[in-house]
Amino acid sequence: MRPDEWHLTEDVDAFLARAGDFLRSRPGAHVMQLTWAERVRKRGTGAFGGEAPVFGVLEGEGGVRAAFHRLPTRGVCPTPLTSEQAETLAARLAADLPSLPSVSAGHDTATAFAEAWRRCTGVPPRLRDLRLRLYRLGTLTPPDPLPAGRGRVLGERDLEEVMSWCGEFARAVGEVVTLDAGTWAESRFADKRYTLWETPDGTPVSVAGMNPLIGGQVQVDVVYTPAHLRGRGYAGAATAEVSRAALDAGARDVVLFADLSNPSSNALYQGLGYRTLTDWSVYDLA
Repeated sequence: MRPDEWHLTEDVDAFLARAGDFLRSRPGAHVMQLTWAERVRKRGTGAFGGEAPVFGVLEGEGGVRAAFHRLPTRGVCPTPLTSEQAETLAARLAADLPSLPSVSAGHDTATAFAEAWRRCTGVPPRLRDLRLRLYRLGTLTPPDPLPAGRGRVLGERDLEEVMSWCGEFARAVGEVVTLDAGTWAESRFADKRYTLWETPDGTPVSVAGMNPLIGGQVQVDVVYTPAHLRGRGYAGAATAEVSRAALDAGARDVVLFADLSNPSSNALYQGLGYRTLTDWSVYDLA
């Protein structure tokens, strides 16, 4: 296997024509490639800070064997790779995209690529403290009993409220982002559908969001309850609501990421019926 067997392109339509069936064959493992390719396809490359995203495909006997995407400032995110595939990808990107800030992938793949990058460039990788776990929904099991209240889907008239909740979430997880009327449309939060859990008097207490249906799969993304309201079952209720909505929308698979340093959220998702797909890691490479 040689580095030049990786085919690189800035044309997302060409990437999806080549790799789409492969990505959809394992939507859980390929959730990041499916999600970001669709965002680029809808928004155009001009929505990513002037630098075009780069996509790559590794083909061999029998078709596509692996793929990746590289977004401006976000580093490279490959599908699961063997050690040999990681070695050839690192060599190709060291030659073509040497200013690579990070790699984000399943832990084994991220580690294999980071070590290959060190051998190719001499740059020692640094594993970030943030460790994630990717879950896939088995049988949805809503909390019983549910906390008092109801779910309410947020619409276009609720944009200010949506931005406020997403801003709180971003600050809580350490994302540096400005969310206002001018930046919202190009943010990663804009293409989601949000559900609030409200108490019986209409007070909003928790929010959960979900990405659009892509490749038969929905990713639950953004689950947030203010610190002073936690421990009352609100996040579980909101997550159950959007998980059910994803299934009702036709999703065959529903996935979400959880911070491994937060045992409460991991226990909550497992109680709802989510099961581990893989652990996820990020290495800084610069």
